Amino acid sequence: MFKITRKQVVLGAAAVAVLAALVWSFLPEPEPVQTAAVRRGPLQVIVEEEARTEVADRYTVSSPVSAWVRRIELEAGDSVVAGQSLASLEPPRTPVLDPSNRTGAEARVRAAESAATQARAEHARVERLAAAGAATRQALEQAAGAADRADAELDAARAALSGAAGAGGLAVEQVLRAPVAGRVLSIPSRSARHVNPAEPLVVIGSTEHLEVHADVLSQDAVRIRPGTRVMLEQWGGDTPLQAVVTRVEPQGFTSVSSLGVEEQRVRVVAAIESPPESWNGGLGAGYRVLARFVVWEGEDVLQVPSAALFRVGEEWAAFVVEAGRAVRRTVKIGQQAGLDTQVLEGLQEGDQVIVHPGNAVEDGVAVEPGLGAGAGE
Repeated sequence: MFKITRKQVVLGAAAVAVLAALVWSFLPEPEPVQTAAVRRGPLQVIVEEEARTEVADRYTVSSPVSAWVRRIELEAGDSVVAGQSLASLEPPRTPVLDPSNRTGAEARVRAAESAATQARAEHARVERLAAAGAATRQALEQAAGAADRADAELDAARAALSGAAGAGGLAVEQVLRAPVAGRVLSIPSRSARHVNPAEPLVVIGSTEHLEVHADVLSQDAVRIRPGTRVMLEQWGGDTPLQAVVTRVEPQGFTSVSSLGVEEQRVRVVAAIESPPESWNGGLGAGYRVLARFVVWEGEDVLQVPSAALFRVGEEWAAFVVEAGRAVRRTVKIGQQAGLDTQVLEGLQEGDQVIVHPGNAVEDGVAVEPGLGAGAGE
């Protein structure tokens, strides 16, 4: 009977260990990967765009006629009440005539006076002839018209000489008053000067009623509706302000980006809903803010890091770590929110997925989760 000695057992064990070491040395090393957990939590789909604040109701006070405006004492930022005096208008100032121009104006007045005297005398003569039946009605009407034109030319010549206000000018002093209470937003010029009809003098509005204007890319604007919630950031305060979309303009326009690319954009207007005391004094009209439009949100959403997803044909997929190996799963996704994506099918809460899988990661490959960003979350 063959007897196994202690020496043989030791040698056999050593041979097995050597063989195991050789086999192990030829096995592929596990691929180091970064992992993150599929989790539930709030998720928001955000459209970000730079925006600016504007006064919701702006009033431009203009001169109704050609006039002389006195120096405006108000300054931008001043508060005004309804009915407060904003500007005072006077009749236009008499133009200064130099000696040669005055001589010419006086000569034109004398010539107009002579012409008017002759026209009136002719009208009187034709009128007597018509009464005696020696002149036709047509001749009488022509003489009357000539007399009226001569009188009008005389009035114009005298007005030019005296500098009287022309048609549409102001005859008496007039005060322009604030239509509503608010603050002075801008004054084109505070100096006393001649102004023309409809020339702006003072712009006022209430800075407690601000709205936000953002020019949004048209492909993003189609997801924004009146009532969409807006968070305003980078306005200078520590807490985001709350706003709501009131209008999405139906007409888009072409804009050229800083890189010279033509873009189709749409104006979106939102009203600030945060109380004025939370921002008043720190935010005014024409200020820059960052508008974050919340186009979709959920409170308890199954989600996965977007960096774990990749395309396989027309479908989405992700690698899940199971028993030390990468297992590819087909995933049906919902809303995409930048760094995170909603999961509808294919993954469960707590699954460890591989983030940024490299070319070496394939279905069934051994992997070793590392301590990279998101590992073990």
